[in-house]
Amino acid sequence: MRLLVVEDNISLLESIVQLLSDEFEVDQATNGEDALFLGLQNIHDAIVLDVMIPEIDGFEVLKTLRKEGSKTPVLFLTARDSLEDRVKGLDSGGDDYLVKPFQAAELKARIRALLRRSGSLTTNQTIQYRGIEMLGKEREINVDGEHVKMTSKQYELLEYMIQNKGAILTKEQIYDRVWGFDSDTTIAIVEVFMHHLRKKLEPFGYQTDIKTIRGVGYMLNDE
Repeated sequence: MRLLVVEDNISLLESIVQLLSDEFEVDQATNGEDALFLGLQNIHDAIVLDVMIPEIDGFEVLKTLRKEGSKTPVLFLTARDSLEDRVKGLDSGGDDYLVKPFQAAELKARIRALLRRSGSLTTNQTIQYRGIEMLGKEREINVDGEHVKMTSKQYELLEYMIQNKGAILTKEQIYDRVWGFDSDTTIAIVEVFMHHLRKKLEPFGYQTDIKTIRGVGYMLNDE
């Protein structure tokens, strides 16, 4: 699970990232332009967004994301606590609104609630695609009733493909989602891992469900 945290107070940002990193992969931004760029990659399961950030404020960032078709759940985390601000945040496309100062346990609980509502929280859930069953809690995979051993990255790659079945995912999206912006590997790793994933699924005939979109990326057939 990958989150984007947008906060211009560096010490607070570091605290939030440290708090969430035991449960999620966390990307970060300190201004509206970077937040918008990262948000438009559509690789995050949720966004924690401050309102008062430089260059473009949080409300405008979210309005643009929604205008561009992003459905990523957004939790506003801000010191602006007036009713007017809360209403504006929700009307601009926000899914939740938490006022600073906040309790760490509440922030994590609200994020988990957002992920459950969006269907993205698979950490302790089972997700299925045809005869493929991914057991989130155990991080195990059964294919047509047979246990298939996969590496952590293979698991995350297949999970991401299933969560976005029927959608074309660019190599850049896959790379950023599974390996992260700060990875020391290159984007060529995506092709390597896709080849290995297909090999793991080949004995069951599911390798052909992963389509290569020439010059773009990959797509998992919608059931």
